[in-house]
Amino acid sequence: MTTDIAAARAIEERMLNAWPSVETLVAGDWLLRFANGYSKRSNSATTLREGGDMDDAMIDHVAARANLWGIPAIVRISPLCASTLEARLTARDFQEIEPTFGMMREIGDAAAGDARVELPAAPDADWITANASSYGGVKSDATKLRAILERIRPQAAFATFIENGVRVAWGIGVIERGMIGLQDIVVSPDLRGRGVGRALVASLMAWGRENGARHAYLHVLETNEGARKLYRNLGFSDVYTIRHRVLARA
Repeated sequence: MTTDIAAARAIEERMLNAWPSVETLVAGDWLLRFANGYSKRSNSATTLREGGDMDDAMIDHVAARANLWGIPAIVRISPLCASTLEARLTARDFQEIEPTFGMMREIGDAAAGDARVELPAAPDADWITANASSYGGVKSDATKLRAILERIRPQAAFATFIENGVRVAWGIGVIERGMIGLQDIVVSPDLRGRGVGRALVASLMAWGRENGARHAYLHVLETNEGARKLYRNLGFSDVYTIRHRVLARA
């Protein structure tokens, strides 16, 4: 995969606004973001500067701020980072977890929306609880999710797929400067593989197109081959890889 640095930066910039944190600090080339440990995107250090690097003092600072939140320090390694940074983090006992692909596509020929998908501009309490519950695991805390969602400032839609009067899938679309970010796409386990996720994503892209977006982007775990296959079938291509470096805790 040949990385388009300009496209990677465009996605990274918008992702920071589409998925905000509770606390954001500027430290040199880095944004340090924390949100009670809910998701790596909002609880990590991210750079927007090509060649972004950290010396030992900056690594110590990142670790200390994360410790105040009671979570391990995470550094997102994007194509914007200095090529030597990972070796320095490895020497400081930062371990790699959950590599993630940033994907993008033009949406001019995206499919029309599905009538079963509702697209309100704000989530209600039931939406937040159901979304978190369907994710489960470390992302099952609706209170932590709410703290992130209530801080989204660009135009957004909180999609729900309705099947026989029941909410069975959820997702978020956030538009900024001609791009829509798709995130937290989740389908009830008993309905996965039945086209629900495809309909939800297509509806969000159609909504984005109607509201001025020309491209759609998303992030997906390298190990989530089912989701990656869906997104490739929907016309998304890999743009870059994020490698998460997490400080091992004693």
